[in-house]
Amino acid sequence: MITKEKVDAYIQKIPPAPEALQKTILFLNQGELTKAAQIAQTDLPLKAYLVDLVNKPIFGFRNEVSDISQIFGILGVEKSQQVVYNYMVSLLSPAKWQLFALNKSSFCDLQADLSTKWQKILLHLEIKDADTQNAITLLPASIIVAEALFCEKLDDVKLLRSTSEIDLNTILARLCGMDLFDICQRIAQKWNMNEKSAEILQAASGVKPSNDETINTLGKWMHLLLFYTLSKPVYINAQLNDFIDFQIEYVGDIYDDFATLMEIT
Repeated sequence: MITKEKVDAYIQKIPPAPEALQKTILFLNQGELTKAAQIAQTDLPLKAYLVDLVNKPIFGFRNEVSDISQIFGILGVEKSQQVVYNYMVSLLSPAKWQLFALNKSSFCDLQADLSTKWQKILLHLEIKDADTQNAITLLPASIIVAEALFCEKLDDVKLLRSTSEIDLNTILARLCGMDLFDICQRIAQKWNMNEKSAEILQAASGVKPSNDETINTLGKWMHLLLFYTLSKPVYINAQLNDFIDFQIEYVGDIYDDFATLMEIT
């Protein structure tokens, strides 16, 4: 059993964001895109990440964009915040994944996939709220933490997987008393994110609905987004779909709208 104290200790080891990244986030939170771009331009790894990420086909830009001011200008404040949070998560990514069949490229693709589709959902719902937009970044972060926790008991996890059909989220909860969505909440606290972000993720589990109608609705949309995204072959192969137990009754009232928005046939 991995104690909650040990989980908290691991999360506490998450390194603080570099100074340039902290200042970039600060200016973005203030809506100062120009100042944020000037700072981001000085952090070469951050600049390279932003250029690489936004030029992926999923973002839909016809011509390559390499100027940070232009990138932030095109994305706007909220989406720029989300992309910078994605970079912060990427700093935590292991050099080599041991349980999940991921690498730097596929993990970055997962971040981009979730971010762009969550943005599409929020545009559809006419929601412009930074805390809500940034909530989606917690899931990739929690996957990194789960990888580290599983690796402490890797032989036990593999044995359980080979002898029974128990899912990884259940195994995670048995190992440390927290599932993936609980870990999201812990990370949100570490990063001083608004409590609303973690509440949306908890509702997105499909088994922890919120009493707040707005948060519960967002949780339903995110539940469908996670199931839809993690059901892609690349993420099934990586075992990430094992974290989402699809709750059709929970999302039944919005499923058709989601399918139309994502053009599911």
